[in-house]
Amino acid sequence: ARDPATTLIRISEVIAIVGLARPTIYKLMQQQDSGFPLPVKLSNSNARGAPVAWVLGEVQAWTRARIAARDQVAA
Repeated sequence: ARDPATTLIRISEVIAIVGLARPTIYKLMQQQDSGFPLPVKLSNSNARGAPVAWVLGEVQAWTRARIAARDQVAA
């Protein structure tokens, strides 16, 4: 089994997990109050389009937080 704390996933998997479009994910990353996890650089390049990946556990935690927020409103 993959350890979510150390498993890196690419944008296509992030999209599949959170159900949001790529532009929406990048917008969320720019909004500090969204809490959306920032990606990890996969190379030393700072160039636009350089490969990045997200920590699976962080994306899952963000998803759980959205569910918890919904449940608090419903309560």
